[in-house]
Amino acid sequence: MTRRLISTGSPFEKTAGYSRAVVQGDWCFVSGTTGYDYATMTMPESVEAQTRNCLATIARALEEGGFALEDVVRAHYYVTDRAHVDTVFPILGEHFGEIRPAATMVVCGLNRPEMKIEIEVTALRRPGSPRT
Repeated sequence: MTRRLISTGSPFEKTAGYSRAVVQGDWCFVSGTTGYDYATMTMPESVEAQTRNCLATIARALEEGGFALEDVVRAHYYVTDRAHVDTVFPILGEHFGEIRPAATMVVCGLNRPEMKIEIEVTALRRPGSPRT
């Protein structure tokens, strides 16, 4: 079984020694993803924009690995303030409302002060998926 590493080109991946995602068989493990726009290495100020950037980066990593958001079976959400929970829930619902992965949200500190949310997901290729 081949292990495939997926990168977004983020300098953090090399520095910290991790991959944006790892594909192993029918599984894809996407690392914690913050709200950076990796094309410009800028971080929007609002938690809403950061959440949308997280989800876009995750969707691209999944697609590169041959998966889709619909394959996500587990999600972990980390926010830096309880006040962000009600703000990000509707955005998460836009993306995962029909998929409904098992999920956990944690209020905690993140690596840099500008980071307000981090999302990590695990995907399992669905039987009969066009990507199989």
